[in-house]
Amino acid sequence: MEKERSAGEAAFFAADNLRADGIAHGFFMRTGGVSEGIYASLNCGRGSADERDRVEENRARVAAKLGTELAMLTGPKQVHSARALIIAAPWKPGEALEADAVVTNVRGLAISVLTADCAPILLADWEAGVIAAAHAGWKGAKAGIADRAIEAMESLGARPERISAAIGPAISQAAYEVSPEFKAAFVADAEANERYFVQGGSGRPHFNLPAYVRERLLNKGVANIHDIGTCTCKNESVLFSYRRSVHRFEADYGRQISAIMLR
Repeated sequence: MEKERSAGEAAFFAADNLRADGIAHGFFMRTGGVSEGIYASLNCGRGSADERDRVEENRARVAAKLGTELAMLTGPKQVHSARALIIAAPWKPGEALEADAVVTNVRGLAISVLTADCAPILLADWEAGVIAAAHAGWKGAKAGIADRAIEAMESLGARPERISAAIGPAISQAAYEVSPEFKAAFVADAEANERYFVQGGSGRPHFNLPAYVRERLLNKGVANIHDIGTCTCKNESVLFSYRRSVHRFEADYGRQISAIMLR
């Protein structure tokens, strides 16, 4: 993994296993944008209460780093589901359909998801020319959003053994305290899910979301997986975090964007 930075430009994390001719991607950080205050500075969330013009400028900077135009950077209306959609054209602002993964084989179309603690997943099968972007919060991860994204890729000719997947910055296990009922629901699915929990200093369980997402990818036959391994909650200078904003009683929070495109 390498952190990419340019003065005055959107900065991002890049996964080594997604570096290839014909693919542009990035797990963008919160730096290099124009937003201010709690949204400083590369807030890409149209659903936030940030000024619309600033959000659009931030998204335009992301599109430029990917090598495309703002109108070609698109993503779903995220609802913590296991729904994956195949798309061939960008949605207009405010018209995105509800889903938590998008898949395409259209060159020049930059597909994306927004996160602020949930795990973003970018996937690519170069041989088939198929890419995907998925948003895996605990609800979507548990319901199978990674599975549905891979299945949608397969319908366009991708094969799991050829897919490279990268898990972007997400809340770490150390920062992700959950309830006993939360843990019980995962263990009820499979006793082996016990391994994704440790007991925190407070006596409450802590959940390892990136590790759980990785296992779901492995179970679908995807072996080439890279985890950026950076905690959103613990790295305030470069990443937004919903949980951090809640602990501070802030009115809202910024969203970072993760995107991938076939050149």
